[in-house]
Amino acid sequence: MAPLTNGTVPRSTKMHSKVVIIGSGPAGHTAAVYLARANLNPVLFEGFMANGFAPGGQLTTTTDVENYPGFPTGIMGPELMEKFREQSIRFGTQVITETVSKIDLSARPFRYWREGQEGEEPETADSVIIATGASAKRLGLKGEDMYWQSGISACAVCDGAVPIFRKKPLAVIGGGDSAAEEATYLTKYGSHVYVLVRRSELRASKIMAKRLMNNPKITILWNTVATECQGDGDLLTNLRIKNVLTQEEKDLPVNGLFYAIGHEPATAIVRSQLQTDEDGYIVTVPGTTQTSVKAVFAAGDVQDKRYRQAITSAGSGCMAALEAERLLAEEEEGIDSELAN
Repeated sequence: MAPLTNGTVPRSTKMHSKVVIIGSGPAGHTAAVYLARANLNPVLFEGFMANGFAPGGQLTTTTDVENYPGFPTGIMGPELMEKFREQSIRFGTQVITETVSKIDLSARPFRYWREGQEGEEPETADSVIIATGASAKRLGLKGEDMYWQSGISACAVCDGAVPIFRKKPLAVIGGGDSAAEEATYLTKYGSHVYVLVRRSELRASKIMAKRLMNNPKITILWNTVATECQGDGDLLTNLRIKNVLTQEEKDLPVNGLFYAIGHEPATAIVRSQLQTDEDGYIVTVPGTTQTSVKAVFAAGDVQDKRYRQAITSAGSGCMAALEAERLLAEEEEGIDSELAN
């Protein structure tokens, strides 16, 4: 991937930073901790309901997190993200609760604008880490908001082992490889798993489809969609489903519903300036977080469409910080050498 950045612009008299991090999930805050400890004085924009989430990202909508290392009894998602934030601030990160709504990556230092200040002088940064994350696609079913994270989830690996799902009937919506993987995973915990497929065939690869159809704990409901999520006011207990061919509706008693219909990366402000794949995820140089523009790095779910875990996001945030630190140090040494000569 050839660097696309060319030219230079003046530093902002408003605020100039060595590194600006856009995003406040595990990737963003891990990058902040590493950069702050390296005395690079990072600025982290956590956003104000950016991408529909409170500062902290997707984990702020999660209840029990049991698979993040260091918390043997588990931890609530919002509490975990608050600890991330406290650690960033402790080491000197400047956390700003505003949203970056516009950015220009065509020249360095990079220019960016906060929401509501697009017509004013921009602020600038020598390097940028994009850690804006992604959000699970939802269906907007009746009752969905009431039972989200109270029986409805978009991550079987994250939530499948939670006690409310153990030895209970569960449902997965989707017909691709992700749905097949999640349904198979859930058979470890649920008593039975129903897979709702809108069509009369799966989009999943042949090997995944075969694995799904041959599992005795899985029942595929073809030509079927969900129309309403029902429960007792606290937890999901029933799914209202409809056959799209016969229009027949009936109840499907389940205690868990998992969406496997894809995610939407939050890349709107950079999609026209960075190389992205067909789904909008930022493309990085393999084994790094370097994007198609030099000094712009991408970490977390905004570039990871495969794992999408808090721990992998944190890991890529560390990578982005180390790569940004190395680049800035090399450039500073180059400037020092020029001055010496």
